[in-house]
Amino acid sequence: MKDREQNKAVSGFNISHFVREESLAGFLLILVTVIAMIWANSRWHDLYHYIWHEIEVGFSFGSFGIKTSLHHWINDGLMALFFFTLGLEIKREMLSGELASVRKAALPVFAALGGMLVPASIYAVINYDDPVNIRGWGIPMATDIAFALGLLSLLGNRVNINLKIFLTALAIADDLGAIMIIAVFYTESINLMELLNAGIFLSVLIIANRLGVRRTTFYALVGGLGVWMSFLYSGIHATIAGVLIAMTIPVRARVNERTFIRKLCILLDKFRKVESNDSALLTQQQAHLINDIEKLSQDAHTPLQKLEHALHPVISYLVLPLFAISNAGVHVESNIFSLVFHPVAVGIIAGLLLGKFIGVALFSRIIVRLKWASLPTGVTWRQIYGVGFLAGIGFTMSIFITDLAFLSDQTEEIAKVAILTDAILAAVIGMIILGIKPRFRPPSQQPGPDRPSG
Repeated sequence: MKDREQNKAVSGFNISHFVREESLAGFLLILVTVIAMIWANSRWHDLYHYIWHEIEVGFSFGSFGIKTSLHHWINDGLMALFFFTLGLEIKREMLSGELASVRKAALPVFAALGGMLVPASIYAVINYDDPVNIRGWGIPMATDIAFALGLLSLLGNRVNINLKIFLTALAIADDLGAIMIIAVFYTESINLMELLNAGIFLSVLIIANRLGVRRTTFYALVGGLGVWMSFLYSGIHATIAGVLIAMTIPVRARVNERTFIRKLCILLDKFRKVESNDSALLTQQQAHLINDIEKLSQDAHTPLQKLEHALHPVISYLVLPLFAISNAGVHVESNIFSLVFHPVAVGIIAGLLLGKFIGVALFSRIIVRLKWASLPTGVTWRQIYGVGFLAGIGFTMSIFITDLAFLSDQTEEIAKVAILTDAILAAVIGMIILGIKPRFRPPSQQPGPDRPSG
């Protein structure tokens, strides 16, 4: 019964609102990326480098302190907030979204698995003989949900909401895989004492959850000052702390749905019976009742949903644009063609552009053929193929992994040029496939949830 109430509470998430917000964020991300590229290749490119890489800011408490570049603060600090919000989304999807049951999760998860394995394999085959270049095998495994949904929304009613939900679930499953790869494969050395400290602080958060602590400020303080700071010095990338903290955030509200409705009806009935003072101001009793209604409404919200709804605009319209403008500004001095045909660039472009499409399409076909899953209602195989190409836009996570994979500025430049080149190609091909009007079919031949279309 408790699990059912928990799932019902979390399922209040509005997928249409989420898709709309991600789409707007995608447009902003595209705009900021273009600005960063123009800025970094203009006469003011030295200013770009100075602002993001040479200006250092920080803080200190006695002998303890941190001072580093704005680029580093964004990638290790603000992006931890991004990963925290991502963790909230993953937890919600696993509890009551598209990843909540084996049947619902099978298609997007299996498609995401193919979309990770095939691109990584293609990159590895191209760069297997170079010990430095091979470190970038994780770069073509990512999908940028904001970019992809932003482009998908341009098609309006040509694609239904089920295709957008499929892409969202695929990208979230993809992000979960990328997080695990960063934690396991892109960690150079581990400070076990700091990792133990992080474990202690995480245990405090888990125990607090079990004891019914619902104050988000408590989780922010213990998570930020305890878990994040410990991870920062542990050797494991600090952004992983964001995901782990998110998993400890409570999903049960103080007041369940039935109690909320009953108490709200009582309060509204009392408010209705209070005699008005025929003034613009409320009576003292009315003001008290409204305060009680507000408190009851707050108690009916789950901490997870409150945090996700509060942070999502911050991530979409501040954190990701800052990440894009500080990372996408690649100053290209050499011939662009020599960069694009470098083995690292070829591996990334082939992995993201072809590998994602092949992985998503092939693994989706296999799982539907095995009857472990079916296509979403109203979605055709042609649309799955189009989404396969849009999923090849790695951008945010791909650039993030690039910074972890390569120490050389020149190799980073090559990788980022490849990521941006792929984003353009994948967007154009995906939009062309999805924009083609479907041929007319008699109603008897229309694809349904259990009858996939060819």
